[in-house]
Amino acid sequence: MTTERIGPPLTAGERETLRAFLDYHRATLAMKCDGLSDEELRRRSMPPSTLSLLGLVRHMAEVERTWFRKVINGEDVPLVWSDEGDYQVAYDASASTRAEAFAAWQSEVEHSRRIEREAESLDVTAYNPRWDEEVSLRLVMLHLIHEYARHNGHADLLREGVDGTVGA
Repeated sequence: MTTERIGPPLTAGERETLRAFLDYHRATLAMKCDGLSDEELRRRSMPPSTLSLLGLVRHMAEVERTWFRKVINGEDVPLVWSDEGDYQVAYDASASTRAEAFAAWQSEVEHSRRIEREAESLDVTAYNPRWDEEVSLRLVMLHLIHEYARHNGHADLLREGVDGTVGA
């Protein structure tokens, strides 16, 4: 499996640029997982952490679901892996497979893309109960870019620990 990663445009409008950077970071996470077995994807960073590449994929499924479906779209859906709203559950991928984690993540990414496309503008706002504040779609997209970028740094180190592969 080889993931295609397309760089963001050098000149584009704000929405197209945000969309492209978000997709670039999504593809980066997928690239970090290319060519690894389920066992390698489940390999933890170091005790007592449960952090693994597969755990990051599961976590980002929860992040996509929360910010786009629950916050922006106002859907009353539980987290994928925790009915109690415990985001840490997703990190423990000890019983997970690539197929299970990637199916959930890709499904949430598709929901996110649809919700973003259907939104009238980046100025659309919705209530975020965790922050007790209104947030804009613009902020959500920037937040996800930040979240992916941060976790892609973790993915760099995790991948290097699995097979020595470095860089994007």
